[in-house]
Amino acid sequence: MNYGCAKAVLIQRAIDIDWNWLDGVKTLGLTAGASAPEILVEEVIEAVKERYNVNVEEITLREENVEFKLPKILRS
Repeated sequence: MNYGCAKAVLIQRAIDIDWNWLDGVKTLGLTAGASAPEILVEEVIEAVKERYNVNVEEITLREENVEFKLPKILRS
């Protein structure tokens, strides 16, 4: 096995996927920023499922519970 060697590409939507880029890929990791709408993440997963036999495993590395309070001037 080859550990520590990964390629990465940034996409906005499933339509942006270059399927040739996935030739020979056995494990695909998908990450998204906190502001990424869940529907877009699901869109990418579904597009991959349409082309490949997929097992989805969700891994949570850290639970985040950061709270941002409104400035006093905006609170009322």
